[in-house]
Amino acid sequence: MGFYDYSVTDAQGGEFKLDEFRGKVVLVVNTATGCGFTPHYKDIEAMYEKFHESGFEVLDIPCNQFAGQTPGTDEEIHEFCTLHYNTKFPQMKKSDVNGEDQLPLFKYLKEQKGFEGFGKGPAALAMNVMLKKIDKDYKNNPDIKWNFTKFVIDREGNVVARFEPTEKMEKVAACVENLI
Repeated sequence: MGFYDYSVTDAQGGEFKLDEFRGKVVLVVNTATGCGFTPHYKDIEAMYEKFHESGFEVLDIPCNQFAGQTPGTDEEIHEFCTLHYNTKFPQMKKSDVNGEDQLPLFKYLKEQKGFEGFGKGPAALAMNVMLKKIDKDYKNNPDIKWNFTKFVIDREGNVVARFEPTEKMEKVAACVENLI
């Protein structure tokens, strides 16, 4: 199976087939409303506004698996994002990205692009310290480590990049722009 063969549930409970994104560049991101990385919404929305007319889409999947940082209902999450970040891209139903109940899409994405580290800098160091306490072997599995992990999909449906939440959003935007 490839990227376009999957579907997710939208915030209203309907099926959203990823085939609708065929021929577009897609950013898939697991999000949270109460996380230190939540301001990434601002940069994601800026990318959406800048590149949407050129064939860029965002697949926003709220997730509450990381320190319970997305406690609200799908409607409350949507209200938060539109009120605080003026997001215009669609949000999907809050879902798991790891474990037994993970979305099949995330299993696929992690098989295509595994975890390669948090990079350098204070945020990367903090994430390494925190995760080592949670899972001593975290570096050796492809699981999503935290909120705002991003996958970039090219126009042919290939997973071309994975960005951890510690990565600068300018690097994510540059990757997307290269594919547009």
